[in-house]
Amino acid sequence: MKKKLTFAAALLAASVLGGMANAKQLVYCSEASPAGFDPSPWSGGNDFDASSRTIYSRLVEFEHGKTTITPGLAESWTVSDDGLEYMFKLRPGVKFQTTDYFTPTRDLNADDVIFSFERQWKKENPWFDYLAGTGWEYFAGMGFPDLLKEIVKVDDLTVKFVLNKPEVAFLPDLGMDFASIVSKEYADQLDKAGTRQQFTQKPIGTGPFQFVDYQVDAVIRYAAWDGYYGGRQKIDDLIFAITTDPAVRAQKLKAGECDIMSYPAPADIAGLKADPNLKVDEQEGLNIGYMAYNTTQAPFDKVEVRMALNMAVNKQAILDAVYQGAGQAAINPIPPTMWSYNKEVKDDPYDPDAAKKMLTDAGVTDLSMKIWAMPVSRPYNPNAQRVAELIQADYAKIGVKAEIVSYEWTEYRERGKQKDRDGAFQLGWTGDNGDPDNFLFLLGCDAIGQSNYAIWCNQEFEALLQKGKATTDVAERTKIYEEAQVVFKREAPWLTIAHSKVFMPMNKKVTGFVMDPLGIHRFDGVDVAE
Repeated sequence: MKKKLTFAAALLAASVLGGMANAKQLVYCSEASPAGFDPSPWSGGNDFDASSRTIYSRLVEFEHGKTTITPGLAESWTVSDDGLEYMFKLRPGVKFQTTDYFTPTRDLNADDVIFSFERQWKKENPWFDYLAGTGWEYFAGMGFPDLLKEIVKVDDLTVKFVLNKPEVAFLPDLGMDFASIVSKEYADQLDKAGTRQQFTQKPIGTGPFQFVDYQVDAVIRYAAWDGYYGGRQKIDDLIFAITTDPAVRAQKLKAGECDIMSYPAPADIAGLKADPNLKVDEQEGLNIGYMAYNTTQAPFDKVEVRMALNMAVNKQAILDAVYQGAGQAAINPIPPTMWSYNKEVKDDPYDPDAAKKMLTDAGVTDLSMKIWAMPVSRPYNPNAQRVAELIQADYAKIGVKAEIVSYEWTEYRERGKQKDRDGAFQLGWTGDNGDPDNFLFLLGCDAIGQSNYAIWCNQEFEALLQKGKATTDVAERTKIYEEAQVVFKREAPWLTIAHSKVFMPMNKKVTGFVMDPLGIHRFDGVDVAE
């Protein structure tokens, strides 16, 4: 209890010292530290919560709680008949945030939009590699380098995107976090000063909240941005209290030290629902938890080996022990709530004897491997360490010796991308835009080195993926994606583990918070009763 009181006291002291003793404050107990505050290089939901959904805005936005897009920094747009040109009219008078480290001299314009994309696209751009060793995970993985032909400044408030081929999901893609619009003027200031790293340490955006301070692995503080084009927020101070242990997050919420918490452990949900001061929102998650084999490394380059390992895993035991009624077995790489889900695909049977024989027939004996376990709870996997332990025990039954490894969250994801990574890598995905391609691209050739942790490039699957993206007819796309799921299951680059329900516990004083099917946590429009 002493630690919790100390933390609460520290937050109160910070508010008083900041002249905000009477300010309206919301404390969010988040699950992990962000890799940085630039929304484009990384793909973690915790990174987006801390950057793109607080500090930044996009040309188009997703409506709260839905997957439909609405005007954002662009107040309107038109699309050419051939689907190759998108013309955006920017909202006039949008202000970038003013802080003690940057004072803008102009409003947002076309230069900022072009810079926001070209820094991820063009290798000659001085900002392309400003973060050594870090790529543009979404931009590259979704094939944007090949999709974009040019981005044209028509005038200060008009931008035209020209594509090399039609892309049916292009508009919703622009509502995703990697497409957040940043300040070229701020980037130029840092470039001139030789302090580019500050771009991801001291961010500037046009969003509802502006960055105040980050105490590494502990607390992030934001303040409502008075100049936000959508109107000033009702809460003055937004505080992220970084708390990796879900049980501790639940304790803090019950003690009144948090107003909202992320991703409770399934075992804690009943107790949270029973607390008279709390409410627990829930919805079916648009997600998938999986384990990706490195398909370029022997013996995982053999489909028979991957299938055997899949058949060795007792998924029901995982669902019972870890998800505790809040999940269902995953069969396909997309969730069953999404259109084009193929109901005809059958799951891998749980059959240890057949799995053992399949390994022997494939010439694989005395296999030793690694099972990678995420260090944080995620909506698609509340306890990756426990899942790894259960799989480890299942593998032992067929003579496979597995070592469980883990690293700090950002390092974990970076190590997982390495081509020589050993073994099977636990991760998952929550949909970004409501389109099946947003899941299937994780297995595309363009995503290798980015989001394709199986390092799997199957030409039959890739052809279907590209055909689906270029087709506007929903019925035809459905057939294409159904076929792609058949190829996926036949080739077994992943062990598909589970789709989970998502729970969001909060104090009953919190109003206006809307659960989002896209797995993002947005605090614009949220209030806390006095």
